[in-house]
Amino acid sequence: MEVGIDSFAPADAQEGVEGARASSLTLRNLIAQIERADEVGLDVFGIGEHHRRDYLDSAPPVILAAAAARTKNIRLTSAVTVLSAADPVRVFQSFATLDLISEGRAEMVVGRGSFIDAYPLFGLSLGDYDALFAEKLELLLKIRAAERVTWSGRFRPALTNQGVYPRPLQDPLPVWIGVGGTPESFARAGVLGLPLMVAIIGGETRNFAPLVRLYREAGREAGHDPARLKVGMHALGYVAETTQEAIDDFFPGYAAAFTRIGKERGWPPTTRAQFDAVRGPRGALLVGNPEEVAEKILRHSEALGGLARVTFQMGVAEMPHAKHMAAIDLIAARVRPVLRGVSTV
Repeated sequence: MEVGIDSFAPADAQEGVEGARASSLTLRNLIAQIERADEVGLDVFGIGEHHRRDYLDSAPPVILAAAAARTKNIRLTSAVTVLSAADPVRVFQSFATLDLISEGRAEMVVGRGSFIDAYPLFGLSLGDYDALFAEKLELLLKIRAAERVTWSGRFRPALTNQGVYPRPLQDPLPVWIGVGGTPESFARAGVLGLPLMVAIIGGETRNFAPLVRLYREAGREAGHDPARLKVGMHALGYVAETTQEAIDDFFPGYAAAFTRIGKERGWPPTTRAQFDAVRGPRGALLVGNPEEVAEKILRHSEALGGLARVTFQMGVAEMPHAKHMAAIDLIAARVRPVLRGVSTV
């Protein structure tokens, strides 16, 4: 099982620094975190994509390219690319360029995003939410498969035997499908034979088992090798030397972030009781000491029929840079070794 980190580059306050300088420091700290993750042997680092004041990740390939120049082994991916609101030609070009800079370490996880800000920003209708993604995914995969493309659709001008450059070092460039909880998304990934990254940020992880089975069954019925039908899990998580320290570090920022989001979506404020429930043995949160968290991931993997990858999203809790660095060290030293030899199917 591969182990990594995801970040949404939250626009955290920086002590003694304000405005754009604070944003600059946040991004420099993020690059340092990716560099540390590479140094200690983690497998992958992902950068999300948002188009709102709370986050600094509107251009993931730029952040990942900066990290590529300072790392050697870690795989660099989006988490996720909001493909519905993007031009697949430009997405492919950006990640192909990243692949060349990183000497074959680029990936992308494509999805529709958990926020809707990108749609009005780029003049798109939410009524086309699924149709946009389906069409643009089709084009992206055509571009990935062939240098010259002939294609037509509803949302983008047609291509007539036009070349898309540069071509990546990897052939094919890895593309995962990022999903939340809709059966159609799981089935589509299976039919296409693409690896699946499941975002599980609340509730009980085992509740996703039927959807993962749907993905694998759809893939087998479409004739894909079961070995290609990899499943990854993106989860909110954080480790510290002790469980109590992990809770004390993570909960305040977690509660503040989800309460803020909840105001937009009509949710009540996040409580400690809710946090404790989702941090419990079957809950989705991976928060605790390294041994506790590793054991929990093993249970989640068993419930989901085998995980090929798990990524920790720590940034939601808006913790200091030093806390992130310490957690990366602990995940590499005491979580990853437990999971490294675990079967993925």
